[in-house]
Amino acid sequence: MKFSELNLNPKLLEGIEAIGFENATPVQEATIPKILEAKDLIAAAQTGTGKTAAFLLPIIHKILEEPEDDNIKALIIVPTRELAVQIDQQLEGLSYYTSVSSLAVYGGGDGQSFDREKKALTEGADIIIGTPGRLIAHLNMKYVKVEKLKYLILDEADRMLDMGFNEDITKIIGYLPKERQTLLFSATMPTKIRALAKNILQDPEEINIAISKPNEKIVQAAFVVYDGQKIELVKHILKADWLRSVIVFCSTKDSAKRLTKELKKAELSVEEIHSDLDQKTREEVLSRFKSRKLTVLVATDILARGIDVEDIDIVINYDVPNDGEDYIHRIGRTARAASKGAAFTFVNEKEQSKFLVIEELLGKPVPKAKVPAHIGEGPAYNPKPMRRGGGGRRNGNGKGRRKK
Repeated sequence: MKFSELNLNPKLLEGIEAIGFENATPVQEATIPKILEAKDLIAAAQTGTGKTAAFLLPIIHKILEEPEDDNIKALIIVPTRELAVQIDQQLEGLSYYTSVSSLAVYGGGDGQSFDREKKALTEGADIIIGTPGRLIAHLNMKYVKVEKLKYLILDEADRMLDMGFNEDITKIIGYLPKERQTLLFSATMPTKIRALAKNILQDPEEINIAISKPNEKIVQAAFVVYDGQKIELVKHILKADWLRSVIVFCSTKDSAKRLTKELKKAELSVEEIHSDLDQKTREEVLSRFKSRKLTVLVATDILARGIDVEDIDIVINYDVPNDGEDYIHRIGRTARAASKGAAFTFVNEKEQSKFLVIEELLGKPVPKAKVPAHIGEGPAYNPKPMRRGGGGRRNGNGKGRRKK
């Protein structure tokens, strides 16, 4: 379906055309009409499916159809600063030919940034995108103009609950009008998401788009290695002179720092990004990576769902992700839009059972690649099934969830 068939405001269609969008993705085609009909919505869609535009387009359209005033009309709650900035940037592009205003509100800045946010929240912006902690800091001061708010969107709801934001979300909602349209977007649908939806949505429509399945254009492979072989294997992969854009995901900040230090010693174009860096530094690193001034980005999972960069050649899982959903979101950074990509995962002896759970979620084994001879032979791949029941993590299909 073409966007021109969705009965959107002509000024909004100009922005869509300028960005280069033409055909709606499946999640956009399924959700936009429901949102335009003022339905509450719970939508499951994995990263890279176009879900950001799926809620931005109809919300911008509805705001354009209403009389202008100084009240905040829509609030989008997200788990990370990076995602807040990304959504604000996409909103700016889509609404370029309209009068719709927006503001990204997130922590980590100085006192001046807080004051700028306060001014905008006091005077009113049409759409606010923010992280829970920063939003609560402003809401507690009683100057945020949400009395006439009409639209609430929770994006990456499963990740927000995993990060412990349940109470914060409940508190934020307590400030909002009860009469509103609420949209909940999540990559997975575990029990706690359905419980949240039951509490905050009214007779919602439910839409499921390609839950927990990677893009078929991603070439996947796993290297079974010892921990001591991982750094040399990363260096070997990064020797390819055709690589322009690579993300290496590490499970801990210490691992990311150590790997980045070793890659810099090898004179590779690399920087790290994790929560120990201040917001300005993180934005500078991301900007360099997006503009291709930086080839390799070593990141923790803070970026698994937040980065929006096209044409990433390879994603490397330096450590096996904690669960199948994290694996999907990590490798979903490559092969976006019409491009192809590859995802390599390093599996040590202790991580084999965890990787087997991921393969079970995928419904097939990930091909095992041969470790280069100069690095040495790795361990045999002989995973033991993880015990079910109270232990292993449960995914959206009900298979196993680690206790928090």
